[in-house]
Amino acid sequence: MTTPADRAERGRAARKQASRSSHGLWIPGADRLDPLTVLARQDATRVPELLPLRYERMAASPFEYLRGAAAVMAADLAAQPSTGLTVQLCGDAHLLNFGVFASPERALLFDLNDFDETLPGPFEWDVKRLAVSIAVAARDNGQSDDEARSAVRGAAEAYRTSMHRLAVLGEIDVWYDRVDTADILSLVRSRHHGPVEGQPSGAGQRTTLRELERLIDTSDGQRRITPDPPLLEPIGRLETAVLRRIFIGYRSTLPEERRMLLDRFGFVDAARKVAGVAGVGRRCHIVLLEGRAAGDPLFLQIKEAESSVLEPYLQRSAYPHQGHRVVAGQRLLQAAGDVFLGWVTGPEGRHFYWRQLRDMKGSAAVDDLSPSLLHDYARLCGTALARAHARSGDRIAIAHYLGGSGMFDGAMADFALRYADRNAADHAALASAVSAGRMPASRSASAGPR
Repeated sequence: MTTPADRAERGRAARKQASRSSHGLWIPGADRLDPLTVLARQDATRVPELLPLRYERMAASPFEYLRGAAAVMAADLAAQPSTGLTVQLCGDAHLLNFGVFASPERALLFDLNDFDETLPGPFEWDVKRLAVSIAVAARDNGQSDDEARSAVRGAAEAYRTSMHRLAVLGEIDVWYDRVDTADILSLVRSRHHGPVEGQPSGAGQRTTLRELERLIDTSDGQRRITPDPPLLEPIGRLETAVLRRIFIGYRSTLPEERRMLLDRFGFVDAARKVAGVAGVGRRCHIVLLEGRAAGDPLFLQIKEAESSVLEPYLQRSAYPHQGHRVVAGQRLLQAAGDVFLGWVTGPEGRHFYWRQLRDMKGSAAVDDLSPSLLHDYARLCGTALARAHARSGDRIAIAHYLGGSGMFDGAMADFALRYADRNAADHAALASAVSAGRMPASRSASAGPR
C-alpha cells in the first residue's frame, strides 16, 4: 500500500512535469483553433432554432462568452504542461457554477452545481477555469487588474490551504466534509437577487414549493407549467408521451428506496426549457409531478448529455452513457447529492440525465459584487473546489505539489489575467461575427440561470 510519504513525494515530483510557476505562462500557439470554429462544431448536435439565442447570450459580455466557451478553454488548457495529478473534474468550474442548495436533510450547503462536462483530469484545469472566471467577472464589474489579481489569489490560496487541511484528515472525514453555511449567507443571493434567508436549522422554510410555485398555472382549474416563451414552452401530446415513456427508464436507474419515493408522485405536465448559456441548444425539458396531497409539487429537469468538452484531450469516459457520466460525476463531487439523480436513453439514442430542477438553490450575483465581496466569494469557491477534488484525487500529493508558499497562487493570478485578455478578444470576435450576420443571432431574453 502506498504510504503518505510516497504520496507526498509523488506530489513534489509532479513539479518536474509542470512547475508551479509554469501555470502562469500562457501564450496562444500559432496553431490555436479559431474559437468560432470550435463553437460552430458544437452546433451540429444542437436544436437549430435555439442557436441564435445561444450566440446572443454569449455576445452579451466577456463573462457570458466565457460561460459558453468551455470547449474553447479546454483546447487551450490541453496545450499547457500538466501535473498529471488526476481528480474528478467538474469541467466547467466558473463562478456561477457554485451555489447554495439543500441537502436531503434540508441543510443549506455551498458547493459545485453543474457537471455537464465532468471527467477525470488534472486538478489544475478546474482551478484555472475558476481563476479566469474571477478575473473576467472583476473586469466586467469595472474593477482594476490589481483587484482582480487579489480575488484570484484569494481563491487559489483557499484551494491550497483547504487541500492541506484535507490532506491530514481520514477518508471518512474527507467524504463528509462540508463548507460552513455561516460563511455564505451574506454573500449568496437567490436567482431573484433576494437574500438567502435563514440559518441551516431553518432551511426547511425555503422549500421547493415556495421557490417553484410561480411556474405553476392553475387559471383553468388544472395545474400546468406556466409558459414563458422562448425560455419555457408547452409541448404537444406526442412529445409528452415520449417523456412519460422515458420516465420509466429513468426510474430504473434510481436506488430502490428512491424509486419508492418517486412513485408517490404522479406525472402532471411537461414543458421545453432553455437552460443557461453553455447548455443552450441541448434538448432540455422540465416535468411537473405532484404528490398524493394537493399542493405538493416536484419539478424534475431532463437534460441532454453529450460527450464532455474535455474528452478530446483526456482519457475517454469510463461510462458509455453520457447521462450516467454526469450523474456519477455529480455524486462523486458534491458533498450531498440530489436524491433524484438518474439517467436514460431517449429518442434517436440520445443520452439524458434527470435531476431536481431547483432545490432551494441560490448563487452570488457576480455582476455587482464589490471587490471585497468578490474576493470573499472567490475564496469560498476555492474552498469548495478543493473539498470536491479531495474526494476523488490524491489530496496528499496535490497538497505537497502546491506547497506552503504562494507560488501557485501567483501563477493562477498571472494566468487568469492573461487568459482574460484572450477571452476579451475572443468575445469581441464573436460579437463582431454576430453583428455582421456570420453567426446566428436573435432578440430575446438575456442569459438566465441553469
